[in-house]
Amino acid sequence: MIFYRQNLTDAQLLDLYKKILKPRLIEEKMLILIRQGKVSKWFSGIGQEAIAVGVTAILDESEYVLPMHRNLGVFTTRNIPLHRLFSQWQGKANGFTKGRDRSFHFGTQEYKIIGMISHLGPQLGIADGIALADKLQKNKKITAVFTGEGATSEGDFHEALNIAAVWKLPVMFVIENNGYGLSTPTNEQYACENLADKGVGYGIDSYIIDGNNILEVYNKLSQLKKHMQEDPHPVLLEFKTFRMRGHEEASGTKYVPQELMDEWAAKDPVTNYRDYLTEIGVLTAEYDEQLHAEIKQEIDENLAIANAESEIIPTYSGELDDVYKPYQYEEVSPSSEIKNVRFIDAIRNSLEQSMLRHNNLVIMGQDIAEYGGAFKITDGFVELFGKGRVRNTPICESAVISAGMGLSINGYKAIVEMQFADFVSTGFNPIVNLLAKSHYRWGEKADVVVRMPCGGGTQAGPFHSQTNEAWFTKTPGLKVVYPAFPYDAKGLLNSSINDPNPVLFFEHKQLYRSVYQDIPVDYYTIPLGKAALLKEGNQVTIIAFGAPVHWALDTLANNPDIKADLIDLRTLQPLDTETIFASVKKTGKVIIYQEDTLFGGIASDISALIMEECFEYLDAPVKRVASLDSPIPFTKALEDQFLPKNRFEEVLSDLLKY
Repeated sequence: MIFYRQNLTDAQLLDLYKKILKPRLIEEKMLILIRQGKVSKWFSGIGQEAIAVGVTAILDESEYVLPMHRNLGVFTTRNIPLHRLFSQWQGKANGFTKGRDRSFHFGTQEYKIIGMISHLGPQLGIADGIALADKLQKNKKITAVFTGEGATSEGDFHEALNIAAVWKLPVMFVIENNGYGLSTPTNEQYACENLADKGVGYGIDSYIIDGNNILEVYNKLSQLKKHMQEDPHPVLLEFKTFRMRGHEEASGTKYVPQELMDEWAAKDPVTNYRDYLTEIGVLTAEYDEQLHAEIKQEIDENLAIANAESEIIPTYSGELDDVYKPYQYEEVSPSSEIKNVRFIDAIRNSLEQSMLRHNNLVIMGQDIAEYGGAFKITDGFVELFGKGRVRNTPICESAVISAGMGLSINGYKAIVEMQFADFVSTGFNPIVNLLAKSHYRWGEKADVVVRMPCGGGTQAGPFHSQTNEAWFTKTPGLKVVYPAFPYDAKGLLNSSINDPNPVLFFEHKQLYRSVYQDIPVDYYTIPLGKAALLKEGNQVTIIAFGAPVHWALDTLANNPDIKADLIDLRTLQPLDTETIFASVKKTGKVIIYQEDTLFGGIASDISALIMEECFEYLDAPVKRVASLDSPIPFTKALEDQFLPKNRFEEVLSDLLKY
């Protein structure tokens, strides 16, 4: 291994040695603690320290770095107090996740480190969003994000590289090619000679770097960083290294040929660098011994602090209160000036006024810029707010949603438009595993609204007609909003944008141009989690949301003798159970009306809640009316049969007769 110091001083050379030695000594201690049962799981980075340390060392403390399992050197180079890391690994409260997640599955804004989730891929999209925020601020910062050679097979890797290339984002994509994804060797993961070759297809400069040579890592990246600051653009970096221990300690390394282990052991990044420094007279044996003693003492002292910390005592409130970021709703009362508008106009009005109100709000989606979106809601927004804040995206829902999280992390608000709600399936992972869990896991908000044009009635077939709210009402940490009227759409969307928690905002596209209402011209808000009581009666409670609200109104208009409470839920999560229970206790009969298919829909949970909380008040079974349990068809006759509209009145009539 050949080292070139270039212009580095003796002090800089020694500083890099301290930085690379520290994670090695911590890891050696961790291996002892694992055998003693004091740490539950460990993903070793022994042999890969030069990458984590070198990458982090070239970054300013204000620049974000997004590490993976084996990047202890990122955390130590950022000088996180060791006792906090030890508390994290022991699942104690002084860690970063309050015992809710393990190892390096956490982030910390204090040290500008954004930890991973086990699904790997979304990490790369987050880096895009963070870098986009920096680029919009023109602050010349760069972002570094780690991934392994195994994760380069995930779609998110390719989506994130493509977005960074198209948007010219200052991201260092760091691939630690360590030979194995758990036990699968690289020749069973990709067929190209080098992973760096993949950068060519995206128009990204790419480099192959010796990941075991700390000076090559540090000097090359220092040079690249200067170029990226002068001319923002991404780079793809493949670091050749090796995983000297198992995927995690329990898996072992029996699947690795011994000659391969011996070959890479000779390339140890710590011992080789130490030998080099000794050879050129920068490091003495005495000073090396002193450094070892100082670091080991620091480890022992901080372990004592973590060991003395009490175990977490769980409480229901402690857990549930952290699912969402606390948010003080800001009520803005509507003005007296009103205008009769369509549902779609109310959505546009909200977006425009919110963009004016929040100069850190960015809207992203397919064809939303000059074209104005599939439904022309954002037509003209580029002229009003510029292409920086109104961004066409490639067709890659997953990385775009992750980029929304990155924007949120770096001080922005994000709105991501799904061209159709159906297409969110290709972005499902970052919604339910990243946005939904971030605040609970490590206290980080996800200030992202995902707009969801949805619903049937337009003969758009199985891929453009679903109303898939139940995919998300099940996931703690998400808020789900589903208005039926222009007034509610505007006020609720404004509140959703203000709320720092992730919101799925459903917009029934059949209502876009068919429903009109007088609404205030100026900005106003409506609180999430409050249902609307549209009609009052004592015979039956009808609970609905979205298009079925209008269908129920039509039924009641055609049957004036029916005296019903009609509840428009408006928000599905949080759910206004107070209004529901009060009505059911009054009427004694209830029917829940949804457009989604019956089995597994939210109507089932509402029915269960009513049975649990209002059973003694019921005079009849709770009834549910929903679409057929089939995919939604295209032809009008089939779609009409699929939708519940033609079945509702009969079920309601039978319920009233019960």
